Amino acid sequence: MKIVCIGGGPAGLYFGLLMKKLNPAHDITVVERNKPYDTFGWGVVFSDATMDNMRVWDPVSAAEIQQAFNHWDDIETHIKGEVIRSGGHGFVGIGRKKLLNILQARCEALGVKLVFEADVQSDEDYPDADLIIASDGINSRIRGRYEAVFKPDIVTRPNRYIWLGTKRLYDAFTFLFEKTEHGWFQAHIYKFDETTSTFIVECPEHVWQAHGLDQADQAQSIAFCEKLFAQNLQGHALMTNARHLRGSAWLNFQRVKCEQWSHFNGRSHVVLMGDAVHTAHFAIGSGTKLAIEDAIELTRQFKELGDAPAHIPDVLARYQALRAVDVLRLQNAAWNAMEWFEACGERYCDQLPPPQFVYSMLTRSQRISHENLRLRGKAWLEGYERWFAAQAGLNVPQAVPPMFTPYTVKGTTLKNRVMVSPMAQYSAVDGLVGDYHLVHLGARALGGAGLVMVEMTAPNAEGRITPGCPGLWNDAQQAAFTRIVDWVHQHSSAKIALQLGHAGPKGSTCAPWQGGGMDQALPAGGAEDNWPLLAASAQPYLPDGQVPRAMTRADMDAVRDTLVASTRRAAECGFDWLELHCAHGYLLSSFISPLTNRREDDYGGSLENRLRYPLEVLRAVRAAWPAQLPLSVRISAHDWVEGGITPDDAVAMARAFKAAGADMIDVSSGQVSPAQKPVYGRMFQTPFADRVRQEAGIATIAVGAISEADHVNSIIAAGRADLCAVARPHLANPAWTLTEAAKIGYTPVEWPRAYVSGKSQMESLFAREKAQAAAVPGLSAAEQANRAAGL
Repeated sequence: MKIVCIGGGPAGLYFGLLMKKLNPAHDITVVERNKPYDTFGWGVVFSDATMDNMRVWDPVSAAEIQQAFNHWDDIETHIKGEVIRSGGHGFVGIGRKKLLNILQARCEALGVKLVFEADVQSDEDYPDADLIIASDGINSRIRGRYEAVFKPDIVTRPNRYIWLGTKRLYDAFTFLFEKTEHGWFQAHIYKFDETTSTFIVECPEHVWQAHGLDQADQAQSIAFCEKLFAQNLQGHALMTNARHLRGSAWLNFQRVKCEQWSHFNGRSHVVLMGDAVHTAHFAIGSGTKLAIEDAIELTRQFKELGDAPAHIPDVLARYQALRAVDVLRLQNAAWNAMEWFEACGERYCDQLPPPQFVYSMLTRSQRISHENLRLRGKAWLEGYERWFAAQAGLNVPQAVPPMFTPYTVKGTTLKNRVMVSPMAQYSAVDGLVGDYHLVHLGARALGGAGLVMVEMTAPNAEGRITPGCPGLWNDAQQAAFTRIVDWVHQHSSAKIALQLGHAGPKGSTCAPWQGGGMDQALPAGGAEDNWPLLAASAQPYLPDGQVPRAMTRADMDAVRDTLVASTRRAAECGFDWLELHCAHGYLLSSFISPLTNRREDDYGGSLENRLRYPLEVLRAVRAAWPAQLPLSVRISAHDWVEGGITPDDAVAMARAFKAAGADMIDVSSGQVSPAQKPVYGRMFQTPFADRVRQEAGIATIAVGAISEADHVNSIIAAGRADLCAVARPHLANPAWTLTEAAKIGYTPVEWPRAYVSGKSQMESLFAREKAQAAAVPGLSAAEQANRAAGL
């Protein structure tokens, strides 16, 4: 094959040498616009796992890179006068120029032709090439030429950064956080050779502008950064090698991803590689990693499918199908890390104490979890666990997983941070809960959770979702709930809560296994007649659903009063906690979302107006609920529909509910419109709880795809939420909390005394499984941790 790599960065050079190694008969040329020893970066970073991969594919260049690289295990963070160091992270730093020189020399040794100072304008400059690798960077001309084919999605991020160097040498990957009168700056620093360290300075746009850096030239910008970080630089200067850039050297990161990676131009197959096809933010240092692993995977496919021109279409199709999955996973992690740094000045630097700030930063990508940190540095993590337990009021010598620390709200203390989510069971009769609910809730109270919450309970018959939903509007219902509350208090150490809400436009529907199914209106002539619905506006939840009546002021008064009456009954039942449901498209939610509130009076229009009635209800409920008991509010923080509620709105909502008497916000999302398009994934709603907690200054409950102890520990330890609501895992296993404690080897956990004989057996079974799945012998802690995190 005749192969041309346009762009002499890591992707083009490494692919060129690997393919020449695979088959010396290939005619391969790498074309670079710059001179052989020009480079416009400082150091680059990739993980131990990538280095392992390179050793397999080309031991010769890997050995040279290994001699030149700087390896570190430690991350050191400086913030608010404290210096915190954690270990076991396992990354490699090398000068970009040195890396390119090694790859250039290896290419030449193998017979790859290198052409420098050739500014290629088009792939058509090489009409006789079988394969053209467009590794021409983030501003790829080739990608731009075939934009309609590649369909790039390019997002310019708001933070500004400047890529500098210094002769001060650092023995750890170092993060500096400095506060100015206008906001926070951060520096990402790592040593990459024996004399030089990379020094990237980053800040939000508004902070950058407030300091006049938008008017500063490079020399003035460098002088500013030297003064800002003078204490840490210890007299060392900052340097730039970006003199080729006009004006300021401050940049905005661009996230690139393409729908299609390859194209046949009529003569040659063109495939994008490296930054031309995807970028990953420097917050996790993976741009070079992506480029190198692109080259490896494409070579692997030629090796497996055949490296003759006839095989190119199949190779490229399979290459994208396989590689796109890994790239997307890494880009998602990089996006999370990038957003953390973009928001840290507003959300974390001031709010979190330094130890928790560092934990939050280390887990920012959501790929490094609590137990992954234990693999990286057990001593550091256990020290953090002891610190966290002390903040929760525990005075114990041993480390306690954060999920098993107590939490106090008002006069109620939960034994741990796990909550059994309110999950509709559709098993009540005329709103009356029975033996089924006693067994359901009682089993989960015995299962170790700190708080068990009853499914949404209606204040009147018309407020139910289905005929099988519970209510609390008469004495019989109150007596039935009192029986359950008393049982939970007598037989377990869990607290029990009631979620109170009105179904509004989503009422009078079938149970999921009956009639037309979930959200479908009750069939005409059935055992239960449809009842009239109320909502903020006369809009059905489903396009063909029952149309609710837009509430009048009299309707609002009546519903508010029924909710207050149910609140008083809940207090008489002995519930420890009350939650007001203002989410998921139910009645109060229908006022909040602009998708469902089309009113033109004082209760419609602006968010302030749309919140007017839910806040009125909350204040009335708060007044009726005992002052010493907690009251939370569940919200939908994101409607997942254009024009609906956004996370920005969620922060404003939380502030308003806090001012009206809420002690905690239960942060969910969606279920307001059937047109929603959620982006699912593990812990996918936790970022909303995190943001509300930090920016609105109120405790939160995280919900959504939280399914293991590692998730809960990571969320609670990082301060992303104060409690975690676990739903479906509790349906599968009422003793989920006790099971997860055994899985992670935490034995000082309370079991129901009648079940204690099963405790040691479960713990020993999990201990045996853990021993059998022990890490591969011979790997360092950092290598084990990076493999586990997929880095």
